[in-house]
Parts: sequence; C-alpha cells; structure tokens
Amino acid sequence: MTTRTRMNVYFDPALLKQLDALAMRRKVSKSAIVEAAVASFLSGDTSEKLEAAMSRRLDKLGRQIDGLDEDLAVLGEAVSLFVRYWLTFTPVLPEAVQASGRAKGLERFEGFMQALGKRLATGDRFLKELSRDVESPPEAPVPAQPETNGAALE
Repeated sequence: MTTRTRMNVYFDPALLKQLDALAMRRKVSKSAIVEAAVASFLSGDTSEKLEAAMSRRLDKLGRQIDGLDEDLAVLGEAVSLFVRYWLTFTPVLPEAVQASGRAKGLERFEGFMQALGKRLATGDRFLKELSRDVESPPEAPVPAQPETNGAALE
C-alpha cells in the first residue's frame, strides 16, 4: 500500500465548487482529482498529449466544416434553382385577381412556415435525408457487350 502525506491546500471558492461537482459527477474523491491534476501538470509529456488532443479536435472541426460547406452549397443551388423556375413559370396575374392572389399567397406562406417549424422542431433535415440518399448509390452492373463479328454497331 502506498503511503500518502497529508497537505493543506487553499482554493478559490468558485474553483472548490467546480471540484466538488466534478468529484460527485465522476464518483471519485476530491483528493484523487487534485492528485491526478498535479501529476498531469508535473509530467513532461503533457504538452504532447495536449497537442495531440487539440489536433484531433481540429481535425474533427475541419470535417464538420467541410460537411457544412457542402450542405450550404446544396442549399444555395436548390434555392437558386427553385427561384429560377418559379420566376420562369409563374404567370403575371391580371389586375382584377391580384388581391385574391396576394391573399392566397399569404395563406400558402403561413402553411409553409408552419410546416417548416414542425420540421425543424422534430430535427428532421432535408440535407441529412439527401446525403443519406446520395452517399452510397448502388453500383450498376456493367452490361455485357454483344458479339459483333467485327461489324461496328451504330
């Protein structure tokens, strides 16, 4: 059994609260946490471990940013394509029906906003569904080439 030497240490009250919370959360003694922290501080390889951990975190953030960049590109293309088709195929309304058309447009917009709110509340995202559908397309079998007996097919 290892002998331990008692030491009195003074902590800032806020730091002591954090230490208490961590000890309760991890179900270990405060002494064990302080001992591990001091040992980590005194060991020579902590900077290398910290650098490796930071590198892993930065790599993960980089991959997340790449995914967001791709999602943003898909979203931008989808919106621009929608607006282009909408402007191309939406006829101009005659003066007599513009008021009713405006009212119908507001009604449809409210329905759209409600549907969007429900979709966002459930956590379902179009881009997640799209990426699941697009990521791994099944490989199509290569059709066998018919024998041509030297003649070219047109």
